[in-house]
Amino acid sequence: MPNTLTDWLTYLESLHPKTIALGLERVVQVKQRLNLNPDFPIITVGGTNGKGSVCAMLESILHAAGYRVGCYTSPHLLHYNERVRIAKRQASDAELCTSFEKIEQARGDIPLTYFEFGTLAAMQCFIGHKVDVAILEVGLGGRLDAVNVFDNDCAVVTSVDIDHTDYLGETREQIAFEKAGIFRNGKVAICADADVPQAIRNHAQQIGAKLWCIGSEFGFTENFLPSPAGGRGIEGEGSGNGARTISIAQPLTRPAGHHLPPTGEGKAQWSYRSLVGSRNVLPYPALRGAFQLNNASAALAALDALKDKLPVSMEAVRRGLVEVQLAGRFQFVPGRPTLILDVAHNPHAARSLAQNLAGLPPCPHTLAVFAMLKDKDMVGVAAALDPLIDTWLVAGIAAPRGATAGALAQVLQNTGVRGDIQTFSNVGEALRYAYNAAGENDRIAAFGSFYTVAEAMAAKGLKF
Repeated sequence: MPNTLTDWLTYLESLHPKTIALGLERVVQVKQRLNLNPDFPIITVGGTNGKGSVCAMLESILHAAGYRVGCYTSPHLLHYNERVRIAKRQASDAELCTSFEKIEQARGDIPLTYFEFGTLAAMQCFIGHKVDVAILEVGLGGRLDAVNVFDNDCAVVTSVDIDHTDYLGETREQIAFEKAGIFRNGKVAICADADVPQAIRNHAQQIGAKLWCIGSEFGFTENFLPSPAGGRGIEGEGSGNGARTISIAQPLTRPAGHHLPPTGEGKAQWSYRSLVGSRNVLPYPALRGAFQLNNASAALAALDALKDKLPVSMEAVRRGLVEVQLAGRFQFVPGRPTLILDVAHNPHAARSLAQNLAGLPPCPHTLAVFAMLKDKDMVGVAAALDPLIDTWLVAGIAAPRGATAGALAQVLQNTGVRGDIQTFSNVGEALRYAYNAAGENDRIAAFGSFYTVAEAMAAKGLKF
């Protein structure tokens, strides 16, 4: 058998003829052979975008509340160990290798994909560490995803949009049905997408899940405080006394020029409410972006659903929101020029990134370090960000599914983007050029894929 984690991961990649093979039968058989029967609460998180953010917030808040939290997410950026965390610490190479070896011995001739192997290994680690709660991020879809072999006590669908059409269907309703497959009878199912697909409602009703939707069963308001001098506030209006409250029943949309509230500076708060109760005067999550309050509200709704099993104090909620960390989600790298890392890899995420960029203070020039996988909607992503980008620095990705720089540049030309286009062999080379070309007041945005962000982080010597 393989001896090192690197050897194991290479071996796992060769086990199944397909990288993605949806279906639960094979995983269920191996799960039963391993006797993986968790006795702790499980929160399963799915959705087109926002899954990682919700998982990170839940992990941070529950950890702050004193619980031993197991968190399984994917994909990783720099090291596989990022996928499996216990008490906010990454699983060690030795621990993962031991889990992989047990699975290999138990599976016999049952083929498992890389992700299926990893899912079973993560649960082995969580059971071995006797965690108090596990958070499982869906890899793809939901209904037939490997994490769905474990029954959850609460399910979250963060958003529903078009992505992975080869596997999930070509319409939003078809995709919604697949994501709703993580719902369970008698358990709370949370939808943080303001435009709730009918398939979500139908499936919840059909199986007897308790559906909570943002803007209905739970929601949030933002409270903008006046500036100390009594002048223009954060939203650029108001001069008076007291807070300005905006009721939200859909993702927050700010016009260009309206700046995002600063994080961690006490200049703005928000409040959450649900069927269970309310939590007021909350700090903004440390994760930046206009949609993070939707994600934070979904996380708090999940905690409401499990309040009898996992009570959480206001102090833990506030601390968890302030301390949450997640690389590659509208992440600002310190220094001049500003570097922003975002894993946006589909049109829905690209529109969110565009909105977030538009909400920042103006800058002279924005350069994009751009690389994508060839099976993604490159046209949709480029079109969403075109108005915000002055120069496109296009790079190839050294992965089987990676688009070449030439192919991606051709997509940009065909799309008719307004900015200049230059090509580079890899992301590191494009990023170095960007730093040399940009002025200190300019902005660099690296986006398009987890691979893009990972290569940018490696080039900058950043750690997860």
